[in-house]
Amino acid sequence: MTRRAHSATPLLLLAVSLTAFAVLCVAQRAPMADALVYQAEGEAVLDGRDLYGFTVTEWHLPATYPPFAALLFTPAAWLSTTALKAAFLTGNTLLVACLVRLSARLAGLRATAPALCAATALALWLEPVFQTLLFGQINLALACLVLWDLTRPAGARARGVAVGVAAGIKLTPAVFIAYLLLTGRRREAATATAAFTGTVLAGALLLPAASADFWLRRLWETGRVGKPWIVDNQSLQGMIARALGDPAPGPAWWLPALLAAAGGLWLAARAAGDRHGIPLAATTALLVSPVSWSHHWVWCVPLIAVLLADGRPRLAALTAAVFTARTLWLVPHEGPRDLHLPWWQQLLASPYPLLGLAVLVGSAVPGAVHGQQDVRVVEDAQHHRHQAAPRDHVLRDDV
Repeated sequence: MTRRAHSATPLLLLAVSLTAFAVLCVAQRAPMADALVYQAEGEAVLDGRDLYGFTVTEWHLPATYPPFAALLFTPAAWLSTTALKAAFLTGNTLLVACLVRLSARLAGLRATAPALCAATALALWLEPVFQTLLFGQINLALACLVLWDLTRPAGARARGVAVGVAAGIKLTPAVFIAYLLLTGRRREAATATAAFTGTVLAGALLLPAASADFWLRRLWETGRVGKPWIVDNQSLQGMIARALGDPAPGPAWWLPALLAAAGGLWLAARAAGDRHGIPLAATTALLVSPVSWSHHWVWCVPLIAVLLADGRPRLAALTAAVFTARTLWLVPHEGPRDLHLPWWQQLLASPYPLLGLAVLVGSAVPGAVHGQQDVRVVEDAQHHRHQAAPRDHVLRDDV
């Protein structure tokens, strides 16, 4: 095979993958229910209506994000439904490529154009990524904001702002503010906190009634987001509720969640640099959140990249297989059947929290710690080499 043909293969793979995905979207009429919720939020802001008093689509979905997010969604109100879906599909497809590129940067992998095309083509079929595109969700945008911010050079101007903004749009990324604080980066944590506070103040200034409603009332109504026991919820709460057959497991889930939060953040803080710390922090947040829909797990992309960089291709392939298999959709999940699954279907119904727990446990074993220490030595050496390099060489690398 010639070099030109070898380079064209990944591009052809990407074209085939995108075409197949587009055909599926047309065949399923891509409901993009979440994008329609975002559009309704933008319309509510522009019309001065109650932001948290409506439901849309056949699933009666309400607004669940802070008021600041609704302000960002106002341009969607001016689009037709077809244009809205096309914009979300195109934007999220580009964000998949962006997430792959940022994941490679996090892991320290060489990101050639053929490799990026091939990885993007395959990433489209990871269930969390696929569902994000199909629902018109913003998970990819938030992950890219956080990764872009935290993979910038240490001391970069306003490092932490994007993390704070992401947390202001959807609260889950706030875990990375805690991560920055625990890793001793107080200045960046303060910057992220200030940015997050700015989003809260912007919402309060422009949407005072909605802000009071959200922060004093809606924030605590976790059931408003959806039934936490259905298989869609791939958090610890969802897994434990299904295992116990109890729609409200109470201490049976929040006690393990507290332990997972403390242990996960401790492991992330002691990890050798962001290469391991960021995926651990993201996994911790997804586990302990009351609701982590399957499409929230787009953080599987940087996790797979880090496993490849660690020289663990079989483990990376196994992780990719778990996130591609879609076993959670194979078990009965109509009505209350999610709460009456036999033991062997419990494994199929909760693949992501089980894998997440395995990631945390695996990072705690001595062998994993030694491997991470080796990474720290390499990262420190690279840092000193960049410090010693001529200024024009550093600028070329940054570009």
